[in-house]
Amino acid sequence: MDMFVFTGIIWKENSEYSVLCPELDVASQGKTSAEARKNLLEATTLHLEGSFEDGLPYMRPVASEEDPRNSLSPEALAIFKFKVDVAIKAHA
Repeated sequence: MDMFVFTGIIWKENSEYSVLCPELDVASQGKTSAEARKNLLEATTLHLEGSFEDGLPYMRPVASEEDPRNSLSPEALAIFKFKVDVAIKAHA
């Protein structure tokens, strides 16, 4: 298995939390901060596995104008690192 480390950005929107991985442009949400982070990990894992299986590039940075770090105040955001284990299968 290969270990990848990415950035997560989380912020509260109304009664839920939104979370984004800006390196991959993968997002999710949850009713709690913990649930949103868990959902981002799952979405990121599925994105990476699908990209590797299909031989597609997995890095696709979020557009600057859509990055919450550029539109929300720093106090409204929490930025964290998270790790993803992905089994990379070689195809012959």
